[in-house]
Amino acid sequence: MWSAQDVARDQVRRQADGLDVAAVEGKVSEAAVRERESAEQSWRGGSVSEFETDPERLADIWAARHAEWRRVRDLMAAAGWDAYGPEGDTQGLTWAQDRAERRENALAARAALEARRREAADELRMELWLSATPSRLIRTVAGRTGLQPAQVLAQLADRIVVSEDSTMSVPPFTPTR
Repeated sequence: MWSAQDVARDQVRRQADGLDVAAVEGKVSEAAVRERESAEQSWRGGSVSEFETDPERLADIWAARHAEWRRVRDLMAAAGWDAYGPEGDTQGLTWAQDRAERRENALAARAALEARRREAADELRMELWLSATPSRLIRTVAGRTGLQPAQVLAQLADRIVVSEDSTMSVPPFTPTR
């Protein structure tokens, strides 16, 4: 769900909170080394046993983390900060809000999909062939009420009463929109 940049931006903002310029510079150096090592591992192929992850994905994440640490370092230098504070990083805040919004949208879409699946599990879809006489009656009622024949049949099915001896009946009713 998250891109390598999303992962890197989130991790760096959390880890950089309160770090001074020297510590951030150390993180830039460390990220450069890890970016190079993970890129080499990616070229060689195989899984990275330490993380059991795709080597290409790990290389992408470290490249993004290296870029993000450099951005934080440059921001601190430009703003004259002694220590990094995520609340003062407007670009970082914008990205974090965008991630939160995308997450909420993804969760809402997932919940809607699950609700549709639950509803679909309760539905019964069928094809019904009626002889001429009942078919004409259903079409006549549908024409008078402005409903589709399937809607008339659905209302009819909703009103079925099953007795103790399993016989079915439908009390008189008028189909409505």
